[in-house]
Amino acid sequence: MSTASSSKPPANPAPPGTNDVDLEKLLSREESAFNREVEVERILKAFKLNPYDVLDIEENATPEAIKRRYKQLSLFIHPDKTPHPRAPEAFDLLKKACDAALPTNKDKRENLDAVINQARLMILKALNLPSSTPDTDPALNGLEPPYKVRLRLQSKELLIDEEVRRRKAIKMNLANEGLEARKKDEEVAAKKRKAQEDKQWEGMPFVVFLRCDCSRSFTFLVDNREQRVDSWRAFTKDTRKKKKAKIAILG
Repeated sequence: MSTASSSKPPANPAPPGTNDVDLEKLLSREESAFNREVEVERILKAFKLNPYDVLDIEENATPEAIKRRYKQLSLFIHPDKTPHPRAPEAFDLLKKACDAALPTNKDKRENLDAVINQARLMILKALNLPSSTPDTDPALNGLEPPYKVRLRLQSKELLIDEEVRRRKAIKMNLANEGLEARKKDEEVAAKKRKAQEDKQWEGMPFVVFLRCDCSRSFTFLVDNREQRVDSWRAFTKDTRKKKKAKIAILG
């Protein structure tokens, strides 16, 4: 048997025009797309009240570091580059976290730093360490769970408590505003009812009984206020005339 007849073609020949460089690029793109989706899932699962958790950055990061991290992640998970259906939502959460972490948003940043500092003091107290202990102190190394994990968890508890109080205050304010609004509506309705009743009363016909000193009584029906006033004037005028009439002396 000849040598040519015994030779066989490869079992899985590579597509025409495909080489190791093209294959490496294809695998790299697939890996990049997978990593993008993983990062989207991480952002969606991050604790939304802590922007450092969303950005996945240290709590003591500088404004420049925060901006760099935001730019890096926003480009990496941009909806135009990520097939994940919730990529726009993750992109929006990333933007909000950056705005809250930057010192330009003074109120949010100061409140956030105060909560994180409170969590830090609570952890140091639990470890019997002075409050002035820096985060780089060797005493904080080798802890289980690690110090950074403890700080993130303690901050989460405090931020949740603060958010609950904030929502309760908003709910109470809305309830008070609703109560005030109902009182005003009731006052307006009461005024309308009174005005309507007065109008109906003024237009309602009724009987007027008048009596004078000459032992004569007059009973007549009037339809409205104007008629009542006119009738009373006519009655008093007639009464005055009769009083002024002279009595004739007989004999």
